[in-house]
Amino acid sequence: MQLDLVTGLYVFLLAAFIGFEVIRRVSPLLHTPLMSLTNALDAIAVVGAIILAGEGKSNFAKILGTIAIIAATSNIVGGFMITDRMLKMFKASGPRKP
Repeated sequence: MQLDLVTGLYVFLLAAFIGFEVIRRVSPLLHTPLMSLTNALDAIAVVGAIILAGEGKSNFAKILGTIAIIAATSNIVGGFMITDRMLKMFKASGPRKP
């Protein structure tokens, strides 16, 4: 049990560091497609969190699964809001020319 926790924390920290470095170096022109990809990855995280919370192996797993569902869902909603706002910036404000 202790080894699984240490391994899980190691993978989490490594993934967080690599993710931060990848996102930090993205050009602003690629931000909207990146947000779409991030929303897709968060959807996978939501499914995994639902499975974790639904298994009911322990109360700790249920709590962590519920927190993960809330965090990933709020990230998806925020990502869609930001993507929608950025796409509106590229739309023409005046009438279209025929």
